[in-house]
Amino acid sequence: MDDTQYGVQIGENKFVSKATVLSHLKTYNLYYEGQNLQLRHREEEEELFVEGLLNIFWGLRRPIRLQMQDDHERIRPPPSSTSWHSGCNLDSQGSPTTTDGQQTQQSSPTVEVTPPDSQPEDNGVTEEEAEEDSESSAQLLRTKSDAGVLRRGQRRSPSDQRKIRRHRFSINGHFYNHKTAVFTPAYGSVTNVRINSCMTTPKVLRVLLNKFKIENSPDDFALYLVHASGERVKLKRTDYPLLLRVMQGPCEQVCKIFLMEEDLGEEVTYDVAQYIKFEMPVLQSFITKLKEEEDREVQKLRRRYKKYIFNLSWHSVNIILTSLTFMSCNKYEKWRPTSYF
Repeated sequence: MDDTQYGVQIGENKFVSKATVLSHLKTYNLYYEGQNLQLRHREEEEELFVEGLLNIFWGLRRPIRLQMQDDHERIRPPPSSTSWHSGCNLDSQGSPTTTDGQQTQQSSPTVEVTPPDSQPEDNGVTEEEAEEDSESSAQLLRTKSDAGVLRRGQRRSPSDQRKIRRHRFSINGHFYNHKTAVFTPAYGSVTNVRINSCMTTPKVLRVLLNKFKIENSPDDFALYLVHASGERVKLKRTDYPLLLRVMQGPCEQVCKIFLMEEDLGEEVTYDVAQYIKFEMPVLQSFITKLKEEEDREVQKLRRRYKKYIFNLSWHSVNIILTSLTFMSCNKYEKWRPTSYF
């Protein structure tokens, strides 16, 4: 059977039979039985399609740049406090409601007076202060003087004050500092993306970066298969990460997929990986033993070479002596007098 025609492609010029993929996929789903990491598959026109969640571990060393806000999230600036109408909008739109549907004056003027650093996470207003605030708020509602306008225009809810003080923006439910707009995921922490078996490595990278609104280019990153032995294999641009994950097996204690920088990640062969987990003194002893063995082999080679040179020289001497003897014999035969007897 020709795998290129009837098999499943998992990379450039790499094909696996469909039966092998289905067998590994069955084992994969049994391992994650009852979890959302199970994969679904279907066949269309004799082609196998697999889709589902893929766990990817963070292995970044440098911070990543984040977008200022979600693409679908609208950030409304605070209303201007220089007009009376803006103060009215704050009172009519920004005031919270109670359980019976009536609006309450929860935002108190004393919140602006309290320094932001000393304000707790909640409102931090006692019942006595709330009563005093409600009285002052009632007086503000009955007047339209300039002082009242300025007082009402400066009022903000505690949540707005915390957002302004911390300069945080929400991205997919996570808050980040929009002034720095950088974030470094904890090394070894895991996330997941929903992909299919038709997506190559660059497509998976784009899905992952788009999920967390990361502005860095997908070309700055790479995916690696990191084995428990320390072996590290870089996924090529033409590889299919989901199928490679299935073929490697479901257990993440044996193999994980890491996201790393393109210029900082390094491949580690299996032979080199065997020595990575040893301590430096142990590695130093290995080097000493290898050096001693190398010296012994060098000495053996030198002795063999000297012996070879000696034999070659002796053989050459023998040849020369033989030649001289032969020449002398011929000369003697040439000048020997002829016998008449």
